[in-house]
Amino acid sequence: MDGVIFVIFGASGDLAVRKLIPALYELYLGKYLPENFAVLGVSRSDYSDEAFQKKVFYDSEFIDLKDGDAERQKAFAQRLSYLAIQTAVSEDYAKVKSKLAEMDEVYKTESNYIFYLSTPPFLYPIIPSCLAAHGLNQSNQGWRRLVIEKPFGYDLQTAVALNHSLRQYFSEDQIYRIDHYLGKETVQNLLVTRFANGIFEPLWNRNYIQHVQITNAENLTVGSRGGYYDKSGALRDMFQNHLMQIIAHLTMEPPIAANASAIRNEKLKVLQSIRPIKEEDVPQFVIRGQYTGSIIGEHQINGYREEEGVPHDSRTETYVALKFFIDNWRWAGVPFYVRSGKALPTKVTEVVITFKDPPHTLFRQEKTMQNDNNQLIIRIQPDEGLLLKFGMKIPGSGFKVKDVGMDFHYTDLTDTEVPTAYERLLLDVIKGDATLYARGDSVEEAWRFVAPILDAWQNKPDIKVYGYPVGSWGPMVVSKLSSSERMTWRNPCSELTTNGSFIEL
Repeated sequence: MDGVIFVIFGASGDLAVRKLIPALYELYLGKYLPENFAVLGVSRSDYSDEAFQKKVFYDSEFIDLKDGDAERQKAFAQRLSYLAIQTAVSEDYAKVKSKLAEMDEVYKTESNYIFYLSTPPFLYPIIPSCLAAHGLNQSNQGWRRLVIEKPFGYDLQTAVALNHSLRQYFSEDQIYRIDHYLGKETVQNLLVTRFANGIFEPLWNRNYIQHVQITNAENLTVGSRGGYYDKSGALRDMFQNHLMQIIAHLTMEPPIAANASAIRNEKLKVLQSIRPIKEEDVPQFVIRGQYTGSIIGEHQINGYREEEGVPHDSRTETYVALKFFIDNWRWAGVPFYVRSGKALPTKVTEVVITFKDPPHTLFRQEKTMQNDNNQLIIRIQPDEGLLLKFGMKIPGSGFKVKDVGMDFHYTDLTDTEVPTAYERLLLDVIKGDATLYARGDSVEEAWRFVAPILDAWQNKPDIKVYGYPVGSWGPMVVSKLSSSERMTWRNPCSELTTNGSFIEL
């Protein structure tokens, strides 16, 4: 593996301390990093190398140093350097270039640089232009890669403008748009479940699937992040990026090879096939909600409009549910239902594939199952795994049928530590593997789908925002989305196999 200097802009910020440095340290302990490796933190705060090492490593509550090898800890810490600059001032990037040249001499990294923008989004166009002004985007002496954190724009127009700006200074194959959801093993396993198993792929189409549900639930409220969240909302915060990527993995056609180009080509095709929801149809296909205050146990939980930084008349959604269709040969006519929200009963992300009934049901009168359909539940988090539900005969006279399940838990597959999402994604960018990174055209397609919904909410104040109590599964009116089909939501619990017919608090 090529040597590399990992440059973190915004290195004194929360993301670097909580995720990036701990992930790099775990990769170092696992001997996944190249021998010639170093980290350069760049930010406006004034730190010496030693003070930076103390802040992000030795004093970090996110890194466990108690029982570790002191020599290895010291060896890793010594690879952490720091440089203070004004990140919006182009002239200061001469210092970055000079510092990288010095580190190249010490660590023999052959001018291979990864620039990670752990900064506020307004700096996303500025930093690449400043790097380019000093030739740090050029790959004629070593390779250069640029990692961008979400959000990738605030709407379609800003996403297109951001992509245009980035491509002025870096080519598309140099740009890595990171979505930590794609680093989760179970999201990646969607592709293996589909394409490595002859028992699933023949059924993965409109002939056998009645509908698809995707649930993404968080049990926490926005808390002190209300001021930030109110400018975003559930549609922008979760659906446009994380959930659209899950949908693409779930519904894409088989790629011609298991490489970044082939997989991302197929993801783009299926995103282009999602039927647009017109502005006038938004109330029919999209429900938005906002959590209201509730008493859970002995505690009074604030409603969204009572949170710090949230306007008392805010219409920002903390919950969104959508129904949509994919207009291609495989999925024509199959409804997809997606919901995402905060202050729900539990933290969970899962996909539910509901299969069609047999054409002639022999045991309809004897059936005791609540749901007449077979289901495949793919749990992304927590208690990751698969659950297949089907009917079996209850012992005794007659043909009474009971719903039973066969389950697989991801923890059963290995005794080794599963890498975190950031560990996997950072290692991939070091290797130059963009498979799990979003491509610019796919990002724009995702925004193109949600744009009419955002426009309708902006232009039509009569579209309702429904309240739902903290700890419930969202507004009751969501049932109207599926009124034309025989579909009920599976309300999952924290454990994959626990019956989801009740609310967990």
